[in-house]
Amino acid sequence: MADAVPSFARDIRPLFREEDVDAMDFVFDLSSYDDVKENAEDIYERVEDATMPCDRGWPAEQVQLLRTWIDSGMSP
Repeated sequence: MADAVPSFARDIRPLFREEDVDAMDFVFDLSSYDDVKENAEDIYERVEDATMPCDRGWPAEQVQLLRTWIDSGMSP
C-alpha cells in the first residue's frame, strides 16, 4: 500500500509524539489536523532542518512522508 496517498490521521499524526505536541502547544497544536494543515510548510521546514522536535531529528523517511502529504493535498 506504499502508493496510497498519506492521510493526517493514519500517517502524519502518529509522527508527533505527545511530548512534541506538548512542547509546541504555544505555537500550534500538532494533534490538530487544522493546525498542522495551516502550518504545514513551517512544520516541514522545522523537521527538515532538525530544529523540531527539539531532542532529535526525524529520519529522512518521516520527513519525506510529511512532504508527500503536503504535496498530495493534505488529506485528513
